Amino acid sequence: MFNQKRSKLVKNIPLIDLKKILAIIICITVVNCINNQAFAQNYKIKTIVIDAGHGGKDGSTRGLYSKEKDVALRTALNLGKALQDSLKDVKIIYTRTTDVFVPLYERINIANNAKADLFFCIHLNDMPVRVSRVFDYYKKVRGKKVAVYRTVTSKSTSTRGTETFISGSGRVDEQDEVIKRENAAIFLEDNYQKNYEGFIANTPESDIFTSLMKQTNRDRSSKLALMLQQEYVRDGRVNRGVQEKSLAVLARASMPAILTEIGFLCNPEEEDYMNSEEGQKQIVDGFVRAIKNYKKLAETSF
Repeated sequence: MFNQKRSKLVKNIPLIDLKKILAIIICITVVNCINNQAFAQNYKIKTIVIDAGHGGKDGSTRGLYSKEKDVALRTALNLGKALQDSLKDVKIIYTRTTDVFVPLYERINIANNAKADLFFCIHLNDMPVRVSRVFDYYKKVRGKKVAVYRTVTSKSTSTRGTETFISGSGRVDEQDEVIKRENAAIFLEDNYQKNYEGFIANTPESDIFTSLMKQTNRDRSSKLALMLQQEYVRDGRVNRGVQEKSLAVLARASMPAILTEIGFLCNPEEEDYMNSEEGQKQIVDGFVRAIKNYKKLAETSF
C-alpha cells in the first residue's frame, strides 16, 4: 500500500495512476524474466576455443628443464581431448596444436570467427629476474685495497599458486609483470602497429578500449574464472585469485574469455607437478569440472 503522505513529486498524481504504473512495471519485469528464462533454455554452449600460450619464437620462459610453451600446449591438447570425451556435443577448436608462433590477434580472431561460446588461454607463470651486486674480492689499486663486486641475477623459486585473469581496465601507470610478459609477444609480430591499432599495452587508450569492449562479457568471464579457481583450490593449489588485467589476447573477445596461469615454472616443485602425468590429469579434470559447472549455469540461468 502506498503511503498517504506522498512526496511533493507525486502529490499531484492521482493514487490510482501510481498503482497502474506499478502494475505496468511489475508486468514488464515478469515478461523480461520469462524471456530471459526462454533464452537460457535455448542457449547452448556449442564451441570452445583453447589457446596454448606462446609458441615458436615466442617461448623464452622456462624452468629447470621445461618450457612454458611446451607445457601449455600439452595441457591444451589434454584438455581438448578430455572435453571431447565428456562433452560430445561441444566442438573444440585449438589456436595451435604444434610449436608454432601464432600472433595474439589471430588467436582471438579464431575464436571470434568460430562464434565460440568460451575462450581459454593457458599459460604458466614466472617471477621477474632480479639483478644485484655482491661483493667478490679485494684488489690493490695504487697500494690501496679496493672492493670488487660482481653482478648476479636471481628469481624467486618458492612462489607458487594459480591465478586467472579476465580482461579489464588497468591503471594508466600500471607496470604489472604479468601484463608486460604476456603482451611482449605483440612486438615479435610483423606490422604490430597495424594489427593492434587501438590497443597498445599500458596506455590510456588501451584501457578505455578494453573497458568498452569487455563490459558485456565481464561478469560471465568473472564467473567462469572464479569457478576455475575454486577447482584449483579443491585440488589443494594455492589460490592467487581472479584479477582484471589489460591483456591483448583477451581485449577483443566477443565471448566470455579467461587467461589462466596453471602454476609457476620457476618453482621446481610446481614444474615437476605440471609436467607429471598426475599433475596434468588433476589440472585438466579441474578445468572440465569448472566448464561443466559454468555450462550448466549458462544454459539454465543466464
